[in-house]
Amino acid sequence: MIHVVGNAAIDTVIRVDHLPQRGETIVALGAADDLGGKGANQAIVIARCECDVRLVASVGDDLAGERIRRNLAAEGVRIDGLRIWTGRTDRCVICVDRDGENTIVSVVDAASSFDPIGADCIGRRVAPGDWMILQGNLRASVTRACLALAKEKGALTALNPSPVYLAAEYDWSLVDLVVLNSGEAVALGGCPDPIEAARALLAAGAESVVVTLGAEGAMLLSGRDTMRVRAAVTAAVDTTGAGDVFCGALIASRAAGRRWREALIVAAEAAAICVARAGVLASFPTREELAAVFRRPIPEPA
Repeated sequence: MIHVVGNAAIDTVIRVDHLPQRGETIVALGAADDLGGKGANQAIVIARCECDVRLVASVGDDLAGERIRRNLAAEGVRIDGLRIWTGRTDRCVICVDRDGENTIVSVVDAASSFDPIGADCIGRRVAPGDWMILQGNLRASVTRACLALAKEKGALTALNPSPVYLAAEYDWSLVDLVVLNSGEAVALGGCPDPIEAARALLAAGAESVVVTLGAEGAMLLSGRDTMRVRAAVTAAVDTTGAGDVFCGALIASRAAGRRWREALIVAAEAAAICVARAGVLASFPTREELAAVFRRPIPEPA
């Protein structure tokens, strides 16, 4: 079982010619609402990879929360870890320009008030050999407590630290796998070079670190392996959600027993499908596309 502990929200994606500057008012090219939140995104990708996955998150007692529960269940995500709170469901507003770059503003009241352990949403469900994945949407103290619980239960832990906390808020010794982009690595590793920053996280106690490098691919660093894979060639339309697709496909691959190189290539190819299309959930690879990626033979390194 893979337990994704994080958030679920409604994403409003606004397409613009260019991202607005301070004080600037611009006219949108279009807008659409979709299910989102990093936790929900990653859980859906994992479900589409045909893995058994549960989302542990907080949604409001409103129509948006009902929509999220219904859509997650339709995707095959277990929703018995969802807490329904007496407030509004969280929301993200995402502006995407013609080059596919984005800015995101999030309302996180449901996530910031959520304690999965105190609400009895997770503890009794974690078993030895499971995976637990967290992001940066819950309070730092809650994230540390959930990671510690997973380690006590004999589960493997993964952290995708976005949004990032202050560097001092992390206990890297609780994390088996860190998945982050170059900017997050620099922010948390205290070094302007993302690879050296990743090595700093290893030195601080993380077992393995994967750094995504956009068009330059991704790199794994651990005490046993160091390797780099190329990004799949594609024309970027919208990068929103690509990190969640990469992270979800990577964890699903590892949970299925794939070796690191295979898992990284699968994750990179899945993310390439996402960036070639507009939207968030609408751009995610389908079950059929992910199945094709998983079936594709992985060439031997040159």
